[in-house]
Amino acid sequence: MGIEVIGVDADDTLWHSEGHFAVTEQRYVELLEPWVDGDDVHQALLATERRNLAVFGYGVKGFTLSMIETALTLTGNRVGGEQIERIIEMGKELMSHPVELLDGVADALGELGDGHRLVLITKGDLFHQESKVAASGVAELFEAVEVVAEKDPATYARVLTRLGSRPARFCMIGNSVKSDIAPVLELGGAGVHVPYHVTWEFERAEVDESHPRLARVREIREAPAAVAALSGTAT
Repeated sequence: MGIEVIGVDADDTLWHSEGHFAVTEQRYVELLEPWVDGDDVHQALLATERRNLAVFGYGVKGFTLSMIETALTLTGNRVGGEQIERIIEMGKELMSHPVELLDGVADALGELGDGHRLVLITKGDLFHQESKVAASGVAELFEAVEVVAEKDPATYARVLTRLGSRPARFCMIGNSVKSDIAPVLELGGAGVHVPYHVTWEFERAEVDESHPRLARVREIREAPAAVAALSGTAT
């Protein structure tokens, strides 16, 4: 009676994502330099995103709208149509950016799928996330794809109910402690944290490092061994 279902995060676990946002935000800061200091732009954009999460949710579209709103607010509506058009183009470029798998993803998923049911669990814009999954080349390795509005214990519980499984036999693999690890441990599942070199401010969180159902690895190719070790904690 070990791990039966393995959930896998998408952005920054299977493919690069946050790094592209960081590059776009730097270009955005440079665009507003005639009006606002760069540090002020970063902080104001973060505050706008935080307010807008409940309205737009996660993803590129909400990020783009928050960039436009922040630009208008910080410049007292002095920013011109040319700059707004450029911000919209930045958003479109993010939406159409090619999917770039992290090293070792295909092999790791192949190993994880041997004896386990794999489900991709990601949050964000439904259209964008589904298009990235389709373009990734690994969609066929998953029994199901769940694009959710939020990753919390209730969401994971609903996913497991649909799969006919239970938390004790579930393990989530992901780069975000806040979204992929903490809520699953709270629910009674196991978690494998695979850090990414860039972490969005809203995904920063702490977790008890001594938790018996938590494993940390350096890269996803180490995840199968970590899941095997955690299987002994399932009941």
